[in-house]
Amino acid sequence: MLFAAVRSTARLLRFCQNTRCLQSAAATSSTVNAAEIAHFSRLSSLWWDEQGEFSLLHRMNPVRVRYIREKLLEATCEDQGEDVMRELESKCAVLTGMDVLDVGCGGGLLSESLARLGARTLGIDASESNIGIASAHASGDPQLSSSGNSLEYRHTSAEELVKEPKRFDVICSMEVIEHVDNPMAFLSACAQMVKPGGHLFLSTIARTPLSYALTIMAAEHILQKVAVGTHTYSKFINPSELISFFQTYRSSPSSFSVPTDSSHIGSDASRRPWITRIYAHGLPTRSEAEVRGIVYLPLSGEWKLMSRASTLWGAVECNYLFWVRRPLDS
Repeated sequence: MLFAAVRSTARLLRFCQNTRCLQSAAATSSTVNAAEIAHFSRLSSLWWDEQGEFSLLHRMNPVRVRYIREKLLEATCEDQGEDVMRELESKCAVLTGMDVLDVGCGGGLLSESLARLGARTLGIDASESNIGIASAHASGDPQLSSSGNSLEYRHTSAEELVKEPKRFDVICSMEVIEHVDNPMAFLSACAQMVKPGGHLFLSTIARTPLSYALTIMAAEHILQKVAVGTHTYSKFINPSELISFFQTYRSSPSSFSVPTDSSHIGSDASRRPWITRIYAHGLPTRSEAEVRGIVYLPLSGEWKLMSRASTLWGAVECNYLFWVRRPLDS
């Protein structure tokens, strides 16, 4: 098995790094990949085993939640001032009353955390098995089961939900985009459901030789931390591709349709794109979007959110977080 993994790595390094990008993805109208859904449905019973298949996500979850809170507090400070921000921070209330959507919620790791912080949270997943596990786990927690409508789960996809009028203050999709077909349509569906001034958070994996070595060769084949076949290298998304997408993406609040190819994006020139400024090193201004590396430390068994400065020095060569904000005037 190790020999096969090494041989696969050698083939990869001879292969063009730009195997797939947002622009060249399969031009299918659906974002749901049946094989991916079947794979995670088979594993659905393991979601809440903290030492099992999803142990790395259990350890990553606190870092993801902390990053979401930090960015929302930053936005509050920018919009309403430092005093309001400090008050929300002291009361741990930055998410209180917000409408939050968790796309590809799996067993509900992130959804539950956001609901406990006061968000009105909807978790959706294309796997019915995942939704069953998430709902069952939440029902066993008195804090969640007695909190009215603060946490809800639905078996659906982003491309279906976007047809409904409901919009959200915060949308999260963690470790999902690298498993979908037609990532442009997926991003469009998610972005379309963000309220003006709202936030979109993504967590995914860059398409680099390092990410292949760590997430596929090491995690799947050598250490067997996750099931073989969980990741597909060609479906990984580089940060520059997400930035490029939102440099041209313009919201269309009056339409519930989902664009499935690049010809539909940016068609409304009267609305400004989500990212309007890029620095010389290719990164956006912090008020519009941000890329932050997240690195697993095997000795401590913990994930570390890397500093903003480290983004320039290779910290986003594997796992990373991406945040972008919809303009208020779009």
